[in-house]
Amino acid sequence: MHHRRSGGSPGVAIHLLGRPRIERDGVPLAPPRGRKTWALLTYLVLSERSPPRTRVASLLFSEAADPLGALRWTLADLRRTLGSPDAVQGDPLELRLGADVSVDVTGAAVLDGELLEGMTFPSSPVFDAWLGVMRRSLGGAARALAHHEAVAQLAAGNLDGATELATELVTRDPLDQPGQELLIRCLARSGRQADASRQLAECEALLIGELGITPGPELRLAAREPLARPGAAVGDAEAALAQLEAGEAALEAGAVEPGIEILRRACAEAAAAGDAGLESRALVTLGSALVHALRGRDEEGALRLHEALRLADGCGERHTAAVACRELGYIDTQAGRNASAGRWLSRATELSEGNDELCAVLGVRGMALSDRAYYGGALELLHKSVARADRCHRRRQAAWSLSLVGRAHLLRGDLALATTALDESLVLVAAERWTAFRPWPEALRAEASLLGGRRDEAANALDRTFRLACRLGDPCWEAMSVRLAGLIALDAGDVTTARDGFADAVVRVTRVSDAYAWVHAYVLDSAAALAVRTEASDAAQIVERLTALAERCGLREMVVRAHLHRAQLGHAESLEAAHLLAADIDNPALASLLPPVPA
Repeated sequence: MHHRRSGGSPGVAIHLLGRPRIERDGVPLAPPRGRKTWALLTYLVLSERSPPRTRVASLLFSEAADPLGALRWTLADLRRTLGSPDAVQGDPLELRLGADVSVDVTGAAVLDGELLEGMTFPSSPVFDAWLGVMRRSLGGAARALAHHEAVAQLAAGNLDGATELATELVTRDPLDQPGQELLIRCLARSGRQADASRQLAECEALLIGELGITPGPELRLAAREPLARPGAAVGDAEAALAQLEAGEAALEAGAVEPGIEILRRACAEAAAAGDAGLESRALVTLGSALVHALRGRDEEGALRLHEALRLADGCGERHTAAVACRELGYIDTQAGRNASAGRWLSRATELSEGNDELCAVLGVRGMALSDRAYYGGALELLHKSVARADRCHRRRQAAWSLSLVGRAHLLRGDLALATTALDESLVLVAAERWTAFRPWPEALRAEASLLGGRRDEAANALDRTFRLACRLGDPCWEAMSVRLAGLIALDAGDVTTARDGFADAVVRVTRVSDAYAWVHAYVLDSAAALAVRTEASDAAQIVERLTALAERCGLREMVVRAHLHRAQLGHAESLEAAHLLAADIDNPALASLLPPVPA
């Protein structure tokens, strides 16, 4: 939202969710004279930058004989409604709300109420398309915050509250696997084993029937979580510390499952010993391991991290709290839950100021901004992360952040900078023998080679990265590799192999419930582009899947790409919507994809 606050009337609340209205101290004010005034206010509140008058006039009043005149009348109506002659001024238009004016969409955390509920704008189809994007984006943010609250309540032991929120999430979106897993876990923890088993069966049948996806083991593990606790602990703090160190060593050596079981025992032993600081450290280590070492276990990992955070806050373990918040922000960033991710990462930044943990926090913040196509801010944070990691001798963190620097430059079409960053990342990966991470920068580096006209170099890298990704069993790494195979085939003119590769990539990335939303959208975009180009029978279906995912997760560049695909399928308003949405994205490569809007 881009507006400036100045002095104004006290206690004014603007409600754009649900039935739009404006209240002062709970008393409704006279509404605007027309629906377009609500549309104008909503657009100004949610625009990232102050828009030029000509753009707004074209967006809302293209059918009028005098669009700028119609805009002037609507601006006057908006100023009257807000009770301030200075509420909207200038060109570009700047919205100036009073210091005590609140707007519900800026902090929406409820599931009830659609943006401008019940309103449509058939005479302004491009605005209607933009409104649809905003509705789905805000709906996704509200679900993200509700999910966050449900996990927090579950970790705090409020089983009834957590179950109620999880039920609401599943009712709203039955195909959301993390929501289903959360509900199943809530039921199991509440001792409602029969209900948990019934929900599991219904969920598996739904996912297979609707999406053709066979759920992974995480749903079944959630249903039996209370039955899978470690054996009785004796309360020996020294034993707990030894188990924590042994678990970390096992993970470092690649013995993931044994390491996690040892860490579970460390958590139980520390809890029995009454050592909250040690228990919080063991829980944060276990939670991080579940998130990074095992695919499909992010929901359980988040629960352990919430538990760690509550203990760390209680005993002043600031560093442990920072790690827990950073990891929770990472989980939500990967899931496309940007509203809750932002909250976690803001707190992680505050907690990690002045210590080594900040380089990791900056890296995740850069990842979150890059996913949503805020490339300038992302690169600034990622370079700071690399610099701090170098000073702290955290070479794996430097490699991780450099890979994201390379991705940002790759997406923006700067192949030289992308290649440099990715090569530096791979050098550090090799030095650290970080095999589990190598497929990510290697797949991006190979794509840069392909785009630079070096197909053979890309193909050689593909062979290495695909075999390693399959050996690691990481669906996201596999999907990136198989997508690359499709791109190489397409570059060689083999459309059939390319189509099969993209389809395979989509299947692989959806194999687990905690797939990285950006990677999911990235492979869907490639599949959609080829399907549209070849007029495939499933083109519209693939495009709509990309559109829904990108809009729900706030992946701004992928939203633009989805609307470009929709425009090629005959949705004329989608081309103008793509131009409108791309105006706030600084990406020359994306701008080059935008054909001119027909007069």
